Amino acid sequence: MVFIREQTLDRSELEAYWAKVAATLEGVPIKVLSAYGPHTTLEGPDVEGVVIAEFPSADAARRWYDSPAYQEAASHRLRGAIYRGLIVEGTTG
Repeated sequence: MVFIREQTLDRSELEAYWAKVAATLEGVPIKVLSAYGPHTTLEGPDVEGVVIAEFPSADAARRWYDSPAYQEAASHRLRGAIYRGLIVEGTTG
């Protein structure tokens, strides 16, 4: 799963999201690979930050994203900033 923050609109809404999101991850098998670490934009407009998280499957990522607890927290994120969110399935070969 990849979240890209393009522009902050309301920091207080993002802070409300950050305060709530951790509880939605309790018991969820997730590995955060990067959370707002340094990045270099190679193409397109620059972004404020990127989060990359690994779930055991696309279905597991979608279950977490669609859960009522996460959707309640996400309502703050969506009021707080312009984001893009993607589920990308891993490939081999």
